[in-house]
Order: sequence, then C-alpha cells, then structure tokens
Amino acid sequence: MTIRVAVADDQALFCSGVQMLIESQSDLEFAGIASNGLEAVDLAGTGGVDVLLMDLRMPEMNGVDATRTIVASSQRPKVIVLTTFHRDRAVIDALQAGADGFLTKDATPDFLLASIRAVHSGQSVIAPLDTADLLRGGNSAKPAQDASIAVLTAREKEVFLLAARGLSNAEIAESAYISEATVKTHVRNVLTKLDLSSRVQLVAHAYENGLLK
Repeated sequence: MTIRVAVADDQALFCSGVQMLIESQSDLEFAGIASNGLEAVDLAGTGGVDVLLMDLRMPEMNGVDATRTIVASSQRPKVIVLTTFHRDRAVIDALQAGADGFLTKDATPDFLLASIRAVHSGQSVIAPLDTADLLRGGNSAKPAQDASIAVLTAREKEVFLLAARGLSNAEIAESAYISEATVKTHVRNVLTKLDLSSRVQLVAHAYENGLLK
C-alpha cells in the first residue's frame, strides 16, 4: 500500500526537501504542499492525504488550529506536527488538539520516514530527544500535580514518567530493568487508568500537571 504524504509549511525550501525525500521511497507518494494553515485544511479535506506533516507556525491559520480543524472531520489524515524550537508550548496545544505525534525539524531523514510509516500504521510518534527538555519551558514554575497520577502503582508511575520523556519501550525496559512486554503492559494500564488514548496524550498529561521536571 502506498502512503500518501503531504506537507504544510510556509518555507518553500523545506517543503522541496521533504518532497524529494518522499519521492525517493517506493512505498510513499508525495500528495502536495500547503503554504498556510487554511490551505492545509483544504488539502486534508480532499481525501487524498494519508499523513500530513504540519508546521506549527504558518500564516492565515497556525498549525494548532489547522490540526484541530482537521481532526474534527470524520475522515482525516494522520497529523505529525513539526517544530523548530526546543521549548515550544504549541507542541502541547497541537497534541491536545489531536495530533498523532511531533518531530523537531532537525530529525534525521531516516527517522522522519520511519515516523511517517509508524503513524500511518496507528502508532504515536515522539521526537527522538529529551522530551522533557522540549516541553519544560512553559511549565517550569508550575507545581507538580502528583494527584493526577495517584491511581497508578509505583511501577506504573515510573513507566509513565519515562514514557513522558519520549523513551521507547526498549529504552524504558533497559532503564527500569524489566522486559519490553512488561513495559507494553504497564503503558497500556497507564493509558487506561488515566483515560488517555495515546502516548502523545500521555506526554501532554505529564506537561499539564507539571510532572516533567
């Protein structure tokens, strides 16, 4: 199955680079460019896009509002939001708006391609760097709301905090000295107990409650 990928960004050079990368892959098809948020909404509404790479800062309509509008539609592409800044409150806003993941624009081509395929298959994608550092800027003075995860067991809290930093299952397993299968079980229990639908929402929950310190 060919994955149709579009990009929404007002930087023409960046869009051209993404287009060349997508067109170099046999299982991906480049589906178009939107230079602002309104065009992104229109492009997503055509039904011809499977994954949309969404810049957060664009004219006409920003990436957060565009994401919120797209996610509200019944048939919509997966949305991966992109950020240049390493401390960006807009990332959380986009995740809460329903984005399926986020990447920094300095992600490697291989990671970008892997992220597109992962999101298309239904997985969540989190930038491959210290997520706590990426998101810490907006809530560093906010007191931690430990009660927000009080329902979790001690081990589940440990896994929650590691996942909130953007660690993979393998990295969590290594850090917590447990198997990857056990990590998956804990993550599933955490999402259920906190009424969250994905790992990106887990990150947003940690941020909103001051738990990324």
